[in-house]
Amino acid sequence: MEIEFDFRKEKSGLFGLIYRPVAKLTLIYKHNRVPEIFYVDSGADITLIPRSIGEILAFDHPLPSQINDIKGIGEKGIPVVIRKVTMVLGNFKIQSNIGWALIEDVPLLLGREDFFKYFDVIFMKNKKVVFRD
Repeated sequence: MEIEFDFRKEKSGLFGLIYRPVAKLTLIYKHNRVPEIFYVDSGADITLIPRSIGEILAFDHPLPSQINDIKGIGEKGIPVVIRKVTMVLGNFKIQSNIGWALIEDVPLLLGREDFFKYFDVIFMKNKKVVFRD
């Protein structure tokens, strides 16, 4: 199986127009389905979604003991809760842990953990991202 997505052209405050690798996935939790476009981020350990997507999926309200901070490049942490969802890419489905950010200001990131191990992920010269099993 091979699934391709074109890079998405976007504006950057630093570089003007840039091309970013994206993929369309559907998240399923209980009876709720949310199709979204994710940035394919080989530097992200885990898939990350903002607060509103978790609310649409009807995640249970987290207990304080479930909340952890994750950090990226900066020192400031983002509060997240790990939830297990079904992720669908084309005809491929897996159960995956994702990070549900408890803030809105985070991008949808497709991270390596629980997902990249099923595919060769190929970034083709700012044009396409290919998922090949």
